[in-house]
Amino acid sequence: TDNTGRDVFARMCYAFNISLSFAFILTVLNYILGISVGGAMGYYGGKFDLFFQRLIEIWSSLPLLFVVIIMSSILTPSFLILIFIYTLVNWIALTYFMRAEFYREKSKDYVSAAISMGQSNKRIIFRHILPNSLVPVITYFPFSVVGGIAVLVSLDFLGFGLPPPTPSWGQILYVGLNNISKWWMVFAPIIAQFFTLLCIVFIGEAVREAFDPKIYSRLR
Repeated sequence: TDNTGRDVFARMCYAFNISLSFAFILTVLNYILGISVGGAMGYYGGKFDLFFQRLIEIWSSLPLLFVVIIMSSILTPSFLILIFIYTLVNWIALTYFMRAEFYREKSKDYVSAAISMGQSNKRIIFRHILPNSLVPVITYFPFSVVGGIAVLVSLDFLGFGLPPPTPSWGQILYVGLNNISKWWMVFAPIIAQFFTLLCIVFIGEAVREAFDPKIYSRLR
């Protein structure tokens, strides 16, 4: 039990559910924004690309953790508000990968053939270029989920995350460090987070390997 007599294992299970839900929803929203903006930058190029590059450089110069802490201290933290706040500042990383992939794929012959056949930009992007640009998306996915779990645990530990009595690994760890006699409250969230992140990375690597075309190629 914790310092108020609540079952630590039950709270760990609920916290696991909340952490994974937070990380997956955050990752999906970041992917929607990152793929859309990065793909458009790489495909259209020119002034459109330059404008969004300058905008992203300015936006990415903001200190991420401080922005989240400041907005969490102004607004009343909740599950959806934390996702919204963190999505505002966390979608930028994927845009660089998608921009580079779209620039690389756009110069290939199959895209030139599609353009010469008169296909629309929408069809070229979603039917031809995007399926061939999914390598960084699949590779980056488990690390994005890991980052989402880590940021929620960090915010809860610092007191800027989900309000009590919502169970969270960060809050359990904070209580354990303040009540060192409850040593299991320190080790339980650390061990749970370690094995969760390890499993996510292994699953992500297995998915990436399953979609890797080199396995079935004579060029491996």
